[in-house]
Amino acid sequence: MQTTCERPHQTERRVLPTRARPARPSPLSSAITLAWRALLKIKHVPEQLFDVTASPVIFLLMFTYLFGGALAGSTAIYLQFVLPGILVMMVVMITIYTGVGMNQDVKKGVFDRFRSLPVWRPSVIVGALIADVGRYLMASAVILLLGVMLGFRPENGVLGILLAVLLLVLFCSALSWIWIFLGLVMRTAESLMAVSFMVLFPLTFASNVFVQPETMPAWLESFVNINPITHLVTAVRTLMSGTATADQIWPVLLASAALLAVFSPLTMWLYGRKQ
Repeated sequence: MQTTCERPHQTERRVLPTRARPARPSPLSSAITLAWRALLKIKHVPEQLFDVTASPVIFLLMFTYLFGGALAGSTAIYLQFVLPGILVMMVVMITIYTGVGMNQDVKKGVFDRFRSLPVWRPSVIVGALIADVGRYLMASAVILLLGVMLGFRPENGVLGILLAVLLLVLFCSALSWIWIFLGLVMRTAESLMAVSFMVLFPLTFASNVFVQPETMPAWLESFVNINPITHLVTAVRTLMSGTATADQIWPVLLASAALLAVFSPLTMWLYGRKQ
């Protein structure tokens, strides 16, 4: 009788692992792993790189050589003015894809799989943001390299470019939280794209990306002067030219901090409810 009772326990010992359970991954490790997952999507759908590589080239060439002569009298002079603006506009547009990717994960049920994993829950969002920083840097490199080939010469040299790109990445990382929040709310990625473009197109085109606000009607100039994209473009231009002042930098930092303070806790609360 005793031998019969012991047999099930012996079978369990053979089936169940005797090794110690692996240690739980750290928040940094899980965030980097999920960032790598986001980057692997590009490998399987390389068309995603169109907005990072081809679109910046098309916009820079089109606006420089179509409007440079009319607006500045010289395409070479206009290139020095418009390139920082095109840089800001294109990288800001790319921030949409953070929310699109999040929306697709929710729709496909990937979040249900992450729920069963012993990982830091915010690592899904943090990983997506880390991956998108790579997109921002790639788009910035494409625009700047093409600009240098066309004759763009920032007066503050490499240091000015690095500081300008750093500020741009900081602002865009904060802006991405809006699209992540909407990605969790919207039913489809198409509706998210429609809403985001309705917001970003007026903000980017009704700014100082292409012309100075002084050339606009008074009512439009008033809006442009309070537009956060205008402040970002001004900061990027002055950092590249070496004439940046604190009054030109702090509005961008303040806007970035405000976006993080409002949308990061709101997004994490909604993300927790989605789980």
